[in-house]
Amino acid sequence: MTNNRRTVFSGVSVIAPNGSTTKEFWDATLNGVSGIGPVQSFDVSGYPVHVAGEVGDFAPRDVVDGRIMVQTDRWTQFGLVAAGRALEDADIDPQQLGAYDMSVITATSSGGNEFGQREIQKLWDKGSRFVGPYQSIAWFYAATTGQISIRHGMKGACGVLVGEQAGGLDALGQARRALHEDASVVVSGGTDAPLGPYALACHTSAHLMTGSRDPACAYRPFDAEADGYVAGEGGAIFIVEPGDTWQGRGAERGYAELAGYSATFDPRPGSGREPGLRRAIVQALADARVAPSEVDVVFADGLGVPAADRAEAEAIGAVFGERGVPVTVPKCLVGRLHAGGAPLDVAMALLSIRDSVVPGTPGLTTLAPGIGLDIVRETREAPVRTALVLARGFEGFNAAVVVKSF
Repeated sequence: MTNNRRTVFSGVSVIAPNGSTTKEFWDATLNGVSGIGPVQSFDVSGYPVHVAGEVGDFAPRDVVDGRIMVQTDRWTQFGLVAAGRALEDADIDPQQLGAYDMSVITATSSGGNEFGQREIQKLWDKGSRFVGPYQSIAWFYAATTGQISIRHGMKGACGVLVGEQAGGLDALGQARRALHEDASVVVSGGTDAPLGPYALACHTSAHLMTGSRDPACAYRPFDAEADGYVAGEGGAIFIVEPGDTWQGRGAERGYAELAGYSATFDPRPGSGREPGLRRAIVQALADARVAPSEVDVVFADGLGVPAADRAEAEAIGAVFGERGVPVTVPKCLVGRLHAGGAPLDVAMALLSIRDSVVPGTPGLTTLAPGIGLDIVRETREAPVRTALVLARGFEGFNAAVVVKSF
């Protein structure tokens, strides 16, 4: 791939349960500090779920105009704050660029849960006249993309990808396509806020969440005692640019290259056909022109459900061989952030490349039988030039992204 076809990550911003800024999050993650705890935002006494990854020190009113606050859900407020920080990190002033040269492509999984919960309660308790007009837009999947594009005057090709956990990688794949076609800057990534009475009821109906009350060992991907995942909120937003544009403006900072991407879908249950994750890995590596031996670390999806963990381990082993590559699941410290989870993993991959360090999977105690993976359990100093990020979404979505140092 020639330089002018490269897709460069020039800005990164993270909001997560164990740190509401990129630096706070990264420091906490490298030190094994968890953001999972008892649910504080509402009463979960009637639910089989007791813990979650909540962002406790987020103050959007310091950044987001009050008029926008009343129109937006928490998930969109995450995105607005993170987008502004990512633009600052990339040293980009949108007012200095053409409106139609800038695009916004983000991911979500379930839209504006908190806002919708509040307005539906008004409808049932008081009647339709008490439902606010912004309900019609605040819950909508494209709300974050729309609000970011309006705030920064970005009128190029915009969109939203809905693929649950995998959607965050799909958004980056679509962002790369937009750059190759006509955009010079794309705001991409994803955030989510899937916590609330109604949202949690929906998630628990899939019977994939842990019932553990102990935050320290509730979410344990690939562990012999794993019994489900923990939900979390937050995510990561990126600024991506073509390599020649990034170099041409004399940017001082760049994290890595988005070198490869692939998406697949699982066959129907009972078909006897192979799940699609291995194929997504192979295709992403081929797209990046990277051999399996060149990958320094895999950021695994790590659902924390035994059957799903075994399936992922088999897919990784089929490509890299048994214990053939270091594998890590640092999201065990924050939970699965749904559409924000895979972007968070990509952010960690970029920071790993920058700092030559691999964050660990501190929730793991005893590897489950049949999991032939080299799991990084504690933060490990090591050169990281190429990282693979995997994601799977509910009902069969798979995606893989390869990021490379320059």
